[in-house]
Amino acid sequence: LQKSLNETFGADKYSEARKEVLTNMFSRPMQMALYFCTGILEDETLFRHYALNVPFYTHFTSPIRRYADIIVHRLLSASLGASSPIKMEKEAIQRQADHCNDRKMASKRVQELSADLFFAIFVRVR
Repeated sequence: LQKSLNETFGADKYSEARKEVLTNMFSRPMQMALYFCTGILEDETLFRHYALNVPFYTHFTSPIRRYADIIVHRLLSASLGASSPIKMEKEAIQRQADHCNDRKMASKRVQELSADLFFAIFVRVR
């Protein structure tokens, strides 16, 4: 896709902006990843990562970035026997996951609205 965009838009002064707008529009329909507690879900097919084609998947970044990543690090560490189990019931973990998902979706929505506003101003000025 990126190669096609590069070939199509050439190298004029607005080509990079057009490519960014289209790349953003193409990526919006992709389903966002959701945090969930595996102890709540019985259907293990929901643990699958479609794009990577792996049956079990967990995702985390540096635990200094997001609270959800701190929880994932702690749970992973405990499951590997590197630390003691955390003292949270699975329902409490799921409530935390739901809250993190809600905040992530709200943040994404604000980001999209900001991009839409910038694009509208860009189009109006041009």
